[in-house]
Amino acid sequence: MKIDVKKPTQADLESRGVTSWPIWEKEVSRFDWHYDTTEECYLLEGEVIVETEDGTQVRFGKGDFVTFPEGLSCVWDIRQPVKKHYNFK
Repeated sequence: MKIDVKKPTQADLESRGVTSWPIWEKEVSRFDWHYDTTEECYLLEGEVIVETEDGTQVRFGKGDFVTFPEGLSCVWDIRQPVKKHYNFK
């Protein structure tokens, strides 16, 4: 399962209505997570490394648009406090 990370344009964000999505915030921490559904998120602040079950590490942070696929199990390693808009599909 692949985590998709990209740098969106302002037009991309507007077309998805990202600013109307809820906001989630989390302090520096490390925890296991499983996605029961696909999640899209846009990071307003922070730096994160997510490690998947096969050992792949994906780094992302402020300004990144990230899509986590349904069924993904991973470990979140928050290096700098996170503030993100999120949407479950």
